[in-house]
Amino acid sequence: MAERKGEVSRKTNETSVSVFVHIDGTGTGKISTGVGFFDHMLDQLCRHSLIDMDIDVTGDLHIDDHHTVEDTGIALGQAISKALGDRKGITRYASIDLAMDETMTKAAIDVSGRPFLVWNVDFSAPKIGTFDTELVREFFQAFAQNAGITLHVLNHYGANNHHIAETCFKAVARALRSATEVDPRQANRIPSTKGTLV
Repeated sequence: MAERKGEVSRKTNETSVSVFVHIDGTGTGKISTGVGFFDHMLDQLCRHSLIDMDIDVTGDLHIDDHHTVEDTGIALGQAISKALGDRKGITRYASIDLAMDETMTKAAIDVSGRPFLVWNVDFSAPKIGTFDTELVREFFQAFAQNAGITLHVLNHYGANNHHIAETCFKAVARALRSATEVDPRQANRIPSTKGTLV
């Protein structure tokens, strides 16, 4: 099987984003967006998906973090989609309930070629440090849309907003890892009765 790698560069008046991914990696990467909490979350996504990620972003942070976070989600989703190609042989579906201290979050994924996000996560405060909590959803919306995946995220419970956000990223990472792994029983087939996922 060819190496599943994808690279995207995206430049607008608001951001300059460069992303490289290797689906069959070890979860290592270099991540720099200029937004500390977001870097921490992307590091969790990288480490727990075992997808190598190099992400370099320069954005209009003098305005706020919104464009940087959204455009990173767009480029990362596009890079993942490129790396997966026709998605032949992938497991396609996965879900996990992920616990972290007092918090539990479910992520369910279908690497289907049909983008959709169902987001059932509430935060009790508008910020985690200086990071706007509403941007967690914005990232996953942009990511799912551009990766061509159906993604459902449900926070069952939790008290600490940092933990809630982190379980979202970790749960999505673990589900993404499982869904993109090659199924040895159908390594040469598209996992769909239609014969295509794109």
